[in-house]
Amino acid sequence: MENNEKNEVQLDLLDVLLDQENKEPIVLMDENEKQITFEQVAVIPFEVKKEKRLYCVLKPLDKIEGIGDDEAIVFLVDTDDEGNSIIRIEEDEEIAIAVFDKYYDLLEEARKESKEEAPKAGKKKAGKK
Repeated sequence: MENNEKNEVQLDLLDVLLDQENKEPIVLMDENEKQITFEQVAVIPFEVKKEKRLYCVLKPLDKIEGIGDDEAIVFLVDTDDEGNSIIRIEEDEEIAIAVFDKYYDLLEEARKESKEEAPKAGKKKAGKK
């Protein structure tokens, strides 16, 4: 083993985003090298001009100028020149709104499914004992 080899475990950002067990905040650096902490809200697959893309919705836990306490930001999951996963803010407002709309649709579907499953679990079949 060479001395310059690292024994660190480096996680890919995409692995972190897709890990449903991960409840840890995500820490990103802004353009001024300041750390900003986010809570992951959702990962949304979305098609733009027949191209499948992956977006994540993150809610800032730190105060960001122009972002309300109840607001979140849409990020595009992409890769850099070395093939590493990166995220960048989706700057196309129409796409960001469409991703939020899909997120709300998915939430509504989940609510409907949970309502349909709840009565089934609580019902007892009538019959002979």
